[in-house]
Order: sequence, then C-alpha cells, then structure tokens
Amino acid sequence: MNPTNRYYSSYLQLEKVLDAQHPVSFEPGNEPAHDEMLFIIIHQAYELWFRQILFELDYAMKVFSQEHINDNSEDLNLVRHRLSRVIQIMQLLNQQVHILDTMTPLDFLEFRNLLTPSSGFQSKQFRLIEARLGLQLDKRHQQDYYKRTNEGGFTKQDYETISETENDQSLVQLINRWLERMPFFKEEYWRQYTTGAPSSPAGHPFWNDYRHIYQSGLTEREKNKIHDFDYVFFEQPPAGYTPEQLEQLRSNFSPAALRAALFIMLYRDFPVFQTSYQILDALIEIDHLMSNWRHKHLVMVRRMIGMRVGTGNTSGSGYLEGALNKHYVYRDLSGLSTYLIERKKLPKLPAELISSLGFSLR
Repeated sequence: MNPTNRYYSSYLQLEKVLDAQHPVSFEPGNEPAHDEMLFIIIHQAYELWFRQILFELDYAMKVFSQEHINDNSEDLNLVRHRLSRVIQIMQLLNQQVHILDTMTPLDFLEFRNLLTPSSGFQSKQFRLIEARLGLQLDKRHQQDYYKRTNEGGFTKQDYETISETENDQSLVQLINRWLERMPFFKEEYWRQYTTGAPSSPAGHPFWNDYRHIYQSGLTEREKNKIHDFDYVFFEQPPAGYTPEQLEQLRSNFSPAALRAALFIMLYRDFPVFQTSYQILDALIEIDHLMSNWRHKHLVMVRRMIGMRVGTGNTSGSGYLEGALNKHYVYRDLSGLSTYLIERKKLPKLPAELISSLGFSLR
C-alpha cells in the first residue's frame, strides 16, 4: 500500500491481531466455553504490554551500559521517564486481574483441562523481564523446577533465550556500577569538613557523623540496628548473624553503591539529585508492583483452582506463594529507609562539594 494511503487496520496489522483468538473449546467435538475468549484476550494483552516493558528496559540498560553517563544530556531524564512508563503499565496489568476475576471458578472449569500442559509459567517475556531487572537464577524459588524443558516447561528455543539473557548484564548490575562511580566522597571535597563524631568503622568524616547521628536516634528496641548499618554500608559482619540474615540486609548491591544511593535519598532536595533519586524510587516501585502482580495472581489462582496442581504441572498456588516471598530484586534500595535520619539533623555539606554539584559528575 502506498504510504500516502496508509490505512488504520493495515498499519496496526489488525487482521493478524484480531484473528489470533481461537478458543479450543469452540473446536469440533468440544463444548463451547464462553469465558475462554476472555481468558485468551487478557493473556494476549499481558504479553503485548510485556513487550513494551522490555522495550523500555532495553533503553534504560543501553544508557547505563555507557562507560560515562553525561548528566548534562537527556539520557538520565529519559530513563526516568521510561521507567515511569513501566510503572504505569504495571499498574494497568495489576488492574487487569479484576477483569479476569469476572470469570468464576465454574466458568474456568469448563475449559481448564483443554489448556494442559500450557500455563502462565511458560511466559518467556515475563521471564525476560525478571532477568532484565536482575532476578538471578540462584535466588529463584524452586530454581531447578524453573529451568526445565519437559512437559509444562519451556521449549528449547525459549529456554536458550532466557538463559542467554540471564547470563548477560542485568539492570541491577548496571545500576550498581553507576552508583559506585558517584564521586561525592572524594577526599578533595571533604578537606574543610570538620567531624564531630568519634572514629567508627565508617572511616570517612561524613559517614562518621552520619553513623553517630543515626545511632543516637535509635530507640532501646532498635539499638542493634547499628550493627546492620555497619554491615550494609561498610561490610562489618555482626557477630552471630547467619549468611541468610546477611543476605536479607544486602544482596544485590555493594556497600559503595548503597552509600551513594542513601546519600542521594538524603540530599534529594538538591536539584542535581532529583533525577537520580527518581530513578532509584522508580526501581523500588517496579519491584513492589511486580510483587503486587504475583500476589494478585496467587489470590486469583487460589480462587480458581484452590490447592489443585496447575495446568503446567506446577504446584499451583504453592509455587506462586514461594515466588512472591522470594523474587525481589531491589529490596536493598527499599531497605534504605531503615537508615534515614530527620532532615533537620542532616550533616551540612562542605562548600567544596556543593560548588561541584553540577551536571557532569559521572
């Protein structure tokens, strides 16, 4: 077709999209199940939005893959904007579950057995989203079960695509590297800074003061949090903590990255920190929305099939509950709220640092 005569349905290829719904229950020999059409359309809509999420994450990863990120360019602001779009999409996906809830368990039973052994577990795009964000295989619930190509698992091609993505750098690794390069704590900026706190595991004058202020604000019941502080930011393991407890405190980010992230959160009122802060906040929100999606899916599955085995031979709601509790990527960032202090108690930044806060830091 001549571009000057481009037609709406041709541009959107609606002949393909609207001819992609083929309820199995409507095939000869089966009893038509009205709600199977709803089931198909909702899951197709999920996959279309998953594709857009991957498109936005790919852009963010391209920016953070650069060796030098120029804050004076549009890059970081566009990342912030596109992560905000991911948030809006995920909010929509969470709302979409309510439409699926208009289907009753008896409605679902009319065609459920026709789906076997396919299941949402086999959504390649959702696995790619998790991998892009940084969910590692060794931190997945039932990791051995996840990596399979038998009945109810992935095709060999999808399995290889997911595995390749998991072996590539993830967004969480790129964000960690970006934060580690933050120059706020270089000695030259702090030569005129006078610390009023005693020496501590922190070493740096700012962190000596901050640690002292934080510890002074802890209640009697919270006093052991100072040991968590020393481990999270300075890798001083508290006595008696198990490896599992330490991983809950800090798993995907280095101490240097978390110090930079906390600093950005504390001084986000400086204009230069606003975009960086909003990017970190967006990642936390995406993590929460992914958790909300899993929770809504868990509630929906329990409503539809109770404790029965899933169509893909998963443990059904049992698997979803385990994933809900374990599949966090940016928990380290959301946990930084534990270590905040009141604005009025924040150490005053030295003039040398303030004068250097511009749009060419990294």
